[in-house]
Amino acid sequence: MLDSYLPLVLLFTLAALFALGSAAAAPLIGPRRYNAAKLDAYECGIEPSPAPAAGGGRIPVAFYRFALLFIIFDIEMIFLYPYAVVSDQLGLFGFAAITIFIATIGFAYAYEWSRGGLEWD
Repeated sequence: MLDSYLPLVLLFTLAALFALGSAAAAPLIGPRRYNAAKLDAYECGIEPSPAPAAGGGRIPVAFYRFALLFIIFDIEMIFLYPYAVVSDQLGLFGFAAITIFIATIGFAYAYEWSRGGLEWD
């Protein structure tokens, strides 16, 4: 019985050894050409400014809300795709479960919409 899991265990072991070996070897064999640009913070190719951005350097909450909404609906799609593939086999129980799931996400969407979370000011 455990013999059928041997290839899987070997694959995971090989992957772990490769990852750890690559991480351990990188400082030893990588180039060491440091300059001021490499030591600066990366800001999408824009030269970093020494002064904070207008408003004290704070990022508006709207960015975080938008990102969280994206994650919520992205996760929803991740769960809906497998259901669409095997919906015939799940029957009424699967339909009820996915309906509750969509209703929960729908309530969250309606709440966010009513609070103005989808408006970009």
